[in-house]
Amino acid sequence: MLPSGTDIHPEDTLLEENAERIMLDPTSRDNPKFKDLLKVLIDWINNELEEERIIVKDLEEDCYDGQVLQKLFEKLSGRKLNVAEVTQSEIGQKQKLQTVLEAVNDVLRPHGWTVEWSVDSIHSKNLVAIVYLLVALAMHFQAPIRLPEHVSVQVVVVKVKSPINIPTSVGWILRDAFDTLLDHAPDKLNVVKTFADGVYLILLMGLLEDYFVPLYNFFLTPESFEQKVHNVAFAFELMQEGGLKKPKARPEDVVNLNLKSTLRVLYNLFTNYKTSA
Repeated sequence: MLPSGTDIHPEDTLLEENAERIMLDPTSRDNPKFKDLLKVLIDWINNELEEERIIVKDLEEDCYDGQVLQKLFEKLSGRKLNVAEVTQSEIGQKQKLQTVLEAVNDVLRPHGWTVEWSVDSIHSKNLVAIVYLLVALAMHFQAPIRLPEHVSVQVVVVKVKSPINIPTSVGWILRDAFDTLLDHAPDKLNVVKTFADGVYLILLMGLLEDYFVPLYNFFLTPESFEQKVHNVAFAFELMQEGGLKKPKARPEDVVNLNLKSTLRVLYNLFTNYKTSA
């Protein structure tokens, strides 16, 4: 899924009929257990490949071309794979991945492991597939690490029912669940406008974090646009102090009654505090 506002360049992209792709839901990247799992895997790889002077910082960016996976499998299995050491071209990288994954699958399949990865999924930097593969290797080779338990993430499955040519001359603005919500229930969303002056957002943060916000820090009855922007910006600061990421919306968007921006802010609060009780 391309980010909102992404321009597609130089050639038309053809999505084949019945093509299916599984992607990690963006919200799952902030899942504490999933982040812990990524860190454990990265530390494990770096420890295993210390003698190779290989340092992994990002699983998607560092594992997709097959180099790290090759070295890791060779170290764990004690086998030397017949592959080129350095491959810059996409074809060469996929050929290396093919060899590496065939060797991995030959080792794992007899022990009941289901193959949840492929050359295309790894090379396309599919984090779900990469994590599946690394966890399988770590468990099979009894890595001296403690994997977080009960890690659960949301994935998005995209399947094309018929061939689609995506014209490159168009800058696509992809719609999401908030667009659909606004389409189907705009009359029920006016309640979010009550957050436009920032007062409720500030008071809500105080309730969620269990502290009193001194009244001199904000305008309790803001009258001007600037005072409302000050309030919303202050609420955003409180959110960040509470451990939330900086909202993508601008304070001005909330003050200007932009429903989608306000919904995003409220949804982030909900997902962060829904288990607090």
